[in-house]
Amino acid sequence: MLIMVFLSRCSRLMQAALLVVSLSFMPAAHALEADATQALRQKYTELKPRLSNNQFGKPLYLESTESSRQIKGDAYALIDYPLEKVESALRTPEQWCEVMILHLNTKYCRATQVNGGPGLRVFIGKKADQPLDQAYQVDFGYEADVAPEYMDIRMGAKKGPLGTSDYQILVEATSVDNRRTLLHLTYSYAYGMAGKIAMQGYLATVGANKVGFTVTGRQDGEPAYIGGVRGVAERNTMRYYLAIDSYLKEMDAPKGEQLERRLQDWFNATERYARQLHEVEKEDYLSMKRAEYKRQQEPR
Repeated sequence: MLIMVFLSRCSRLMQAALLVVSLSFMPAAHALEADATQALRQKYTELKPRLSNNQFGKPLYLESTESSRQIKGDAYALIDYPLEKVESALRTPEQWCEVMILHLNTKYCRATQVNGGPGLRVFIGKKADQPLDQAYQVDFGYEADVAPEYMDIRMGAKKGPLGTSDYQILVEATSVDNRRTLLHLTYSYAYGMAGKIAMQGYLATVGANKVGFTVTGRQDGEPAYIGGVRGVAERNTMRYYLAIDSYLKEMDAPKGEQLERRLQDWFNATERYARQLHEVEKEDYLSMKRAEYKRQQEPR
């Protein structure tokens, strides 16, 4: 009997100790969330003039950076959806595969376990029909934090194609008011010598005349745009942003119509920036993506 009383008291003490420990972490977590929310809203205040007056014709701002081993693109957009709707649409890996497949270079995406946790298995390849065994497999780990005033999605892969590494697709969002959300997308990756050589080869051939969105000056009375590695980052960041935007735009459409409408939306949106993003004709894109989406639904 005494032993049972002793064990009962120990159990209660342990429960109390665990409660104290868990509560001690809550203020720190809330503080981090509050800091992130405040930082994103501060960025919104800073970007307001650029969101209201830019070359995109919509509240969107895009920037890029390049270091000796990494390129990164950031997109900030004011979107006409309440945060709760954005959170419900983008909280799972399965939903993100519906977003990712819209991108021209995504050949396949499936929610799966990566390193013992949730993730996405993505195959990245050419801008044309391609068997999966000829595409590059990239496994993204997936983390999501959703709170009343802030959402944070993190997808990361250690290895990428052609000597690239440390792929990061990060999405955070906060409410601006009860009907609008500020969304921030970051797309980045690192590269070693093999990746640098591959990039130099691309920029010297098929990518020689391609540009990004940052205006660097004027040439023959027209805007001159950033090229090179930063141009690559900006083009891909924009493609991913337009995939998110097209996905959200059709989330209330009838289920059987959503895919087709999203494909149409994504291609039409890219063609508004044809100088940077045009790669294939519309029917070629639609035909390719219909087949890839069908393949994505099959067991593998």
